[in-house]
Amino acid sequence: MDYQVHTLGNGIRLLFKHAPSNITHTCFIVNAGARDESPGKDGLAHFIEHLLFKQTERRNTNQILNRLELVGADLNAYTTKEYTCIHASLLKEHLERTIDLFEDILFHSTFPEEELTKERSVILDEIASYQDQPEEAIQDDFESYLFNGHPLGNNILGTEDTVQSLTRPDIDNFTAANYNTHEMVFAVTGDYSFNKLVKLTEKYFGSIKENKAVKNRVAPGAPQSQLIKVQKPISQLHGIIGNVAFSSSHPHKSGLLLVNNLLGGMGMSSRLNLEIREKYGIAYTIESNYTPFTDTGIFTIYFGTDEEKAGKALKLIHKELRKLRENKLGTLQLHQARQKFIGQIALAEENRLSLIISMAKSLIDFNCIDTLQQVFDKINAVTAEQILEISNQIFDEQSLLTLLFEPKD
Repeated sequence: MDYQVHTLGNGIRLLFKHAPSNITHTCFIVNAGARDESPGKDGLAHFIEHLLFKQTERRNTNQILNRLELVGADLNAYTTKEYTCIHASLLKEHLERTIDLFEDILFHSTFPEEELTKERSVILDEIASYQDQPEEAIQDDFESYLFNGHPLGNNILGTEDTVQSLTRPDIDNFTAANYNTHEMVFAVTGDYSFNKLVKLTEKYFGSIKENKAVKNRVAPGAPQSQLIKVQKPISQLHGIIGNVAFSSSHPHKSGLLLVNNLLGGMGMSSRLNLEIREKYGIAYTIESNYTPFTDTGIFTIYFGTDEEKAGKALKLIHKELRKLRENKLGTLQLHQARQKFIGQIALAEENRLSLIISMAKSLIDFNCIDTLQQVFDKINAVTAEQILEISNQIFDEQSLLTLLFEPKD
């Protein structure tokens, strides 16, 4: 295998992938995100992620931000429905400095009230900014309709009301209930000996108190087909068509990833792009996306077009979906789809930061990481019959949800 793992006594795992480079990429991932928030606490996981950079027992905000920037490193973080991730890219000689900072902000943040007040204001501005971007807002709104009443439908940023109401006890309760040390991975890709990394990880994370909190995640139900139209002060129509999809452990995950890439994935040669943009010139942007979660997934097709062209765009999208439901791919079509997807995956390996984050998530979800060849083997094993079965399940018109943002008259 091209990676190594060491587990600390408290359950935190070190993941290492050697890379002969002067640049190191590292991340710390916690298996806790927006779907783990209690009712009425929407945005709490993201709120905590912001506050980690504000004040610790040893450092103020400026000291935290300057700790890596003064040596030219890049420090950032993000929150998803299921994870919180802190990551950094740096010259390899600054790794211990980075580990020290990660440990400090993750386990010794003090969350002072004045910082809570300031960061609420920052996040409210962030929410307003997203609402001004219909191509972003429609994604969040679509998920709220698709997962109606389920935590996966909550906006990661929260709402104005929920963010205003979040308190320090909410933070303490969330971290106690969700920051399970056995579901934390510290990952590094760089030019080090594994033995050195084990020693550094034990030094900084070994004394962290063990937490065995158990989550209570419940899978959402199936949606019903519906068309939802929302009037917005915008000049162009934005639309999403989608459905719930396979989980990250489902045997058809590789097949749907392949279907997604064929239909509306990366590059200009996807079926949707060729048919709707290149052939008819209807939409500037049209793309599909598949995001698997631990117990479900989401498949979407997004497009933006002039309002008078929306009807034709929808007809053409459904035409492409029907083709996949009714016509089995030929041998050459399937071979070309596999080769294109495999090539894109291989190129993506060059982004070492994205790679190590992906590997860390895989370790959390499956306790193992597929090699590149294993990934290729799974794609090459997808058959035309499986693609037909997947398409008929995911693109079933009885369960497709459509959301349109229409310009106000």
